[in-house]
Order: sequence, then C-alpha cells, then structure tokens
Amino acid sequence: MGIPTLDDLAVDGTTVGVRVDINSPLDEDGRLADDARLHAHVGTLQELLDRGGKLAVLAHQGRPGGDEFATLEDHARRLGELLDQPIEYCDATFSAEARDAIADLDHGEAVLLENTRFYSEEYMEFPPAEAAETFLVDRLAPVVDAFVNDAFAAAHRSQPSIVGLPMRVDSYAGRVMERELDVLSNIEDTPRPRVYALGGAKIADAFDVAESVLERGLADEILTSGMTGNAFLAASGVDIGQPSMDAITDRDATAVEQAEALLDEYGEKIHVPEDVAVERDGERVEVGIDGLPVDAPALDVGENTAAAYADVFETAGTAILNGPPGVFEEEQFAHGTREIFGAATSAEYSIVGGGDTAASLRQLGIEGFDHVSTGGGAALRLLTGGELPAVEVLRE
Repeated sequence: MGIPTLDDLAVDGTTVGVRVDINSPLDEDGRLADDARLHAHVGTLQELLDRGGKLAVLAHQGRPGGDEFATLEDHARRLGELLDQPIEYCDATFSAEARDAIADLDHGEAVLLENTRFYSEEYMEFPPAEAAETFLVDRLAPVVDAFVNDAFAAAHRSQPSIVGLPMRVDSYAGRVMERELDVLSNIEDTPRPRVYALGGAKIADAFDVAESVLERGLADEILTSGMTGNAFLAASGVDIGQPSMDAITDRDATAVEQAEALLDEYGEKIHVPEDVAVERDGERVEVGIDGLPVDAPALDVGENTAAAYADVFETAGTAILNGPPGVFEEEQFAHGTREIFGAATSAEYSIVGGGDTAASLRQLGIEGFDHVSTGGGAALRLLTGGELPAVEVLRE
C-alpha cells in the first residue's frame, strides 16, 4: 500500500490525533439517526485505546447552512456506548480549552473535539503545505505526538484536518483507511467476470465510473438503472417521456449525449432497463419499453429488468454496486433495489461503493457483501482511477 499504518506506530504513552468521519444522518431533534459510520471506526479507536494511547478525536458533522450542521455532543455519547467507556466531549476544536482537554487525558482515554467545520477554513480546500499553516493545525500539531487518519469518507478533501496535520506530525492510516485502500485500489485483482451496477440520481458520477472502467478494461458488464438507466434508455432511442427526460436534464444537460457515446463504443457491455415503474394514483405501475412514453417519471426498474440483472449476478465473479436502482426510500419503489442488490451477494466477491448505495442496504436490511465502503465520493475517486489527497500526503 505504500503508506504507514497502525502496525508502524508505537502507541503506548503517546497522544494521538485521530481524524474520523462520523458525519451521519440526524433526526428532526438533531440526534443521530444512523450510527453506521461510528461503528466503522470502533476498531481503530479501540485498538489505539487498548495500546495505551491518549486520543484527541477530530470529526465533522454537516456543512455550514445545512440542516445537519450540528455539534458532536451526541456523537461522543454514542461512541462511548460503542466503546463501552466514557468519551469526553469538548465544545472547542483547537482553543486553549481544547488543548487543555487533550493534556488532561490519561492512558486509554479519549476526547472528541468539536465539529471541525465550525472553523471556516476547515470547509475550504488547500494544498497540503498551506493547510499545514492554518490555525487548527498550528494549534493542535504541538499537542499530539502522532496523527492517524481513519477518515476514508473524507479522503478526497484537501482540508486542514485531513492534509495539514500530516505535514506537521508523524502520520499513519487507521484500519478503516487501510481496509478501504486495500479493496478499492485493487479492483483489477478481483475475480471475473466483473459486473458493475450503476444507478442512482448522480448521473455524472455514474458516467465517470462507466467511462473509466470500460476504458481500462475493468468492466465485463454494466447494469444501468435509476436516473442513469433512464438516460441510457433515452440514448438508445426510446422516448421515455417528458417527466423522466426533465429529471435527467435538470441533473445534467448533456447526459443523453454522453450515454450515446458510451453506447456507441461499448454497447455490447452495457445493459439498459427493459421496463420501469411509475406512480399512478398513489400506486406502483410497471410499464414495458413498448409502453413508453408515459406522463410520469420512472421511479424504479420493473420486475423484468430486476430479474434479468439478477441473472447476470448469478454468474458474476465480482459485483460492484454504485447507486440504487430506484427510489428505495419509498417501499413501493424499493423492489428493484431489493432484488438487484440482493442478487449481487451471490457473486463470488462483492463491493458496495458507499454513500446512498450503502444507505439503501441498511434501510432494506440487505447483507452479505464482502466490502461496504464508508465513503461515497472517496470510493468513486478510486473507482475512476483518481488520487485521494489524504492518501497522497500520507505517502509523502
């Protein structure tokens, strides 16, 4: 992997800054509604505590102006429950109060510092050398002996707590970071045939993945669904109806043209939906391709498409999922996601690309995957052959 890990860190008696990504959905009262990302980091934190570390934990929640921009007090409480020991919460990030809280730690104790994004420079991006000169880094670097970055889900960001601290302090990858890189950086070593299921409403992301994996010969077949599948349907010459077309062009005005180019070059590897599901009078109604166009947007793939895609996964060596096939949040349009993603577990090896894809699995209770990524944007960056600023600075 080429970067230092916890195996290289002498922990006992040291004060360790640990960047995690516990940015989570909140309920209407501002409390945690999903603690999956907290669970993911328990292994790294527990190992450091068991090895006698004093942990100053850094994290963010939401972004300025957003509904989920909140303190980390509830996160500290929940982390304490998961680790079966109290985790102190400090409502400051790098002030004298925060530094005193770090200095007061004993071996095997941890403090969760306040939301890093309460500090304006933390939601901006800088080259690492500039990030190293920010106030957050300048104040925290002298009070920690080492830095561990376990925040894979934020690894595509070039922010002070991600790339600045490694410029000032000996730094290491945590277990989440290590595991994600081991899996997502070595897709070419997974069993074939390699099948990618690309869906969801983030059409540009899906096209980036499709183009990258097809150009590099990583994909044997691509199953399109969701708004992405609708764009490929339109590109194949099907009149999908104005509501579905408007939904696509609102997201990406050139989506259909991009899909046409991919079909022209790689059409034999790209599957498009055979049928779709729409809502009429509050009910799910399925429409075959020969029944299009319709005056309602397609919200899921139909049963024929779900069955056909499930058959492809039956013989897959590797299944890679990125983007749900339908509006899984609504039960009547969760069928495609449940059937297709459920079938993907039958592949010899299966990978979930994080973000909305992982959220759909949790909501629908689908289990049995070999790797479920904690990061949507970071996973996408690796799947398309890009580099992650957090990883590059650890290499240096």
